[in-house]
Amino acid sequence: MKIIPTELPEVLLIEPQVFFDERGFFMETYHARKLAEQGFTAEFVQDNHSRSQQGTLRGLHYQVRHAQGKLVRVVNGEIYDVAVDVRHRSPTFGRWTGAILSADNKQQLWIPAGFAHGFYALSDIVDLIYKVTDYYAPEWDRTLLWNDPQLNIAWPLINGQPPVLSAKDAQGQPLAQADVFDW
Repeated sequence: MKIIPTELPEVLLIEPQVFFDERGFFMETYHARKLAEQGFTAEFVQDNHSRSQQGTLRGLHYQVRHAQGKLVRVVNGEIYDVAVDVRHRSPTFGRWTGAILSADNKQQLWIPAGFAHGFYALSDIVDLIYKVTDYYAPEWDRTLLWNDPQLNIAWPLINGQPPVLSAKDAQGQPLAQADVFDW
């Protein structure tokens, strides 16, 4: 497994080694010891599976308590995955990074606690699987506004059309008004 830094030092792209042959492929999607040898030591408590239709944007989600680190991968389709630093004392507060994750490239994105997470479905159907470091706590769940001008995220919207949003995501808060981490 290869760990590749992004523009935000704590957000990491993880590239597994993939073995192909005439039958298909094999890869380890998570190997604690191999990752720990490279400094990655997150402990996970839960796996989640999300399915979305093309044009769906989910996020930008985070929990102000019981903050979750997320290790995200796509097993069907393709997404544009985004992490936003919402740690008020961080030198990269309010900055974001994004990556295309797909079933084809098999890359994973590590989004540590203290970052908001969102993704946009680029393919007809997307199946996303992600590990989290803490349990979901709805009372601490927060959502940033996906199109906050302060963040200026370059979402690759298909044909420039507005994304499909849940009611919760449509009501997201701009960063300037959002609850953020005081660390």
